[in-house]
Amino acid sequence: MSIFARPHYTSEITHFIEQMKEKKPTLEAEQRAGRALLWDKHLDRSLLTEYSEAKVPQQPYVYQTRVK
Repeated sequence: MSIFARPHYTSEITHFIEQMKEKKPTLEAEQRAGRALLWDKHLDRSLLTEYSEAKVPQQPYVYQTRVK
């Protein structure tokens, strides 16, 4: 045995996650489906440019009335 060999260590959190995946094998697929609902979207580039062109510049302090 090498002097550099170490016993295999798994943290409590890793152990907990592995137990969760054993109890509920569909967990990872459900997480991916939830992510796809909000984050994995294909964006229309032309609409994004229109949105950025339509922005109105904002005053540094929103509630201050304009001084003429």
